[in-house]
Amino acid sequence: MAAVVLVGRPMSVLPKVSKGSCAPAVYSAASVAAGQQRKLHHAVIPKGKGGRSSSSGIAATVFGATGFLGRYVVNRLGRIGSQVVVPHRCDQYDVMYLRPMGDLGQILFVEWDGRNKDSIKRALEHSNVVINLVGQEWETRNYSFEDIFVTIPQHIAKASKEAGITKFIHISHLNADIRSPSKYLRNKAVGETAVREVFPDAIIMKPSEIFGREDRFFNYFANMRWFGSGVPLIGMGKNTVKQPVHVADVAKAIVNAARDPDANGKTYALVGPHRYLLHDLVEYVYAVAHRPFVPYSLPRPLYHFIAKFFSLNPFEPWTTPDKIDRFHLTDMKYPELPGLEDLGITPFTIDQKAIEILRRHRRNRFLESELDDSKSAKTVDF
Repeated sequence: MAAVVLVGRPMSVLPKVSKGSCAPAVYSAASVAAGQQRKLHHAVIPKGKGGRSSSSGIAATVFGATGFLGRYVVNRLGRIGSQVVVPHRCDQYDVMYLRPMGDLGQILFVEWDGRNKDSIKRALEHSNVVINLVGQEWETRNYSFEDIFVTIPQHIAKASKEAGITKFIHISHLNADIRSPSKYLRNKAVGETAVREVFPDAIIMKPSEIFGREDRFFNYFANMRWFGSGVPLIGMGKNTVKQPVHVADVAKAIVNAARDPDANGKTYALVGPHRYLLHDLVEYVYAVAHRPFVPYSLPRPLYHFIAKFFSLNPFEPWTTPDKIDRFHLTDMKYPELPGLEDLGITPFTIDQKAIEILRRHRRNRFLESELDDSKSAKTVDF
């Protein structure tokens, strides 16, 4: 209680506190007040018992917060009482759904341009944590994969380093590899190297395919029913092994790494608890959705040819040749890298979360069917 009283007193009172007669709580209050003299923003001073109305001491700028993973990261930061700066390129009213994720005044919006270095600096100048979630599954006339995964992360990392920020988190991909047949994954690998060169203490997260309510993985395969009664898979999906991870687990990992002082400079492999053949995984998706599963093998060149027509869509293409290659790559194993367990997270299984993702793909008569009616997908260990 004494600590509360002292913080509220004028600064001239604090130096009179004698060292021998005060509890540690008083010293912490004095150090906080001294920190305020050094122009520390109030958002980076922890206070409260936890929760949205407290202060976690984190003031985070989340680039890419308007995407699929971003909304979960913002919500996770908001619920522990962090101040979150959301840079955006869209109309401000299009991102208003993020505002209730934090306490009043804790979710802030700022316009930015990935090619404008001054706007990047302005977005992170008051933060002590920077998180880069910028990504896109297809190339556009204005932004190539190289721009999105190499150039922009490099600019953000450089601006963070120059601003004296000590915690920078960059999202890559589990299968990022310079030799990958996927251009998306090749540029992810180059982006990792570029970020490490500029910001050696950066924390790099390598999640596998992420599933969740708004995902483009489970929903992608479930929506194939609109294009015919069958599901095309290269090699029937029996040569591809996947280990998907739930979006909430990835968001928790990012926030836990931001709070862990020992995480700096590490690379984390974020995967789910089980590995599955792609064929068995898609079969399970259709079983949960109570839809007939009719797979058929489609040669890669023909699949690419069909996907090229979808990629001509000037808005959001449903699929692209690069996406087909990425989804038919086996997820790598990194036993030497720390993972979710090292960040204190027990990952969700597919069985625990599939129903909330796939219920909307059911017919009305199966809408309330229990998940027990669907047989779990077979796991593999190779």
